[in-house]
Amino acid sequence: MVMTIAITIGVVLVSMTVHEAMHGFVAYWLGDDTAKDEGRLTLNPIKHIDPFLTILLPVMLAIVGGPIFGGAKPVPFNPNRVRYDEWGAALVALAGPLTNLLIAFVSFGLMVALGYGQVNALMLGGGIVGTILQYFVFINLGFFVFNMLPIPPLDGSRVLYALAPDFVRRGMEAIEQAGLLVVFALVLLAGSLLGQVMQALMQFILQGFAAVYGV
Repeated sequence: MVMTIAITIGVVLVSMTVHEAMHGFVAYWLGDDTAKDEGRLTLNPIKHIDPFLTILLPVMLAIVGGPIFGGAKPVPFNPNRVRYDEWGAALVALAGPLTNLLIAFVSFGLMVALGYGQVNALMLGGGIVGTILQYFVFINLGFFVFNMLPIPPLDGSRVLYALAPDFVRRGMEAIEQAGLLVVFALVLLAGSLLGQVMQALMQFILQGFAAVYGV
């Protein structure tokens, strides 16, 4: 159990630090230096940690055996300062979860290349290295799926901002004002259903990985 918690915290810190930093780097690339001005354009995990979302929630989910997901302190950016308007803002938002998807894909490939068990069966051996790689796959897939939910303030909602008419955007902005309270309510009120949906989506993505790597 101690090993599970230690690996979970380590993988979460690495994964969410890169996730949040990518938001800032893409925003900066698109013309907004808000993250840089506030010291968030960094790979220092201390700058990005949220005690509940980054540590407590993922550890609790790891202990109960559910899909592991979470978040960090959102990197600030000004959507009015990025190029390409709402599409630029959507690109900033997507940079984080797409980075998690890439980390999961590369970690899966490393497991295949190193021969760590039957990847399709999701029962992997290989000692500590295989276990760490497995956690990198599942935790990053969890972050990707969770953050791509089209619910403000999650990253996936920014795609809807780019596509939705003005009256829908105003409603989404009102929801987003509640910030992390929306995330807490989602986890508390629909945790079981959310876990089932995430498991199904993660399995689908894993099948895609397996097909790409030919296993």
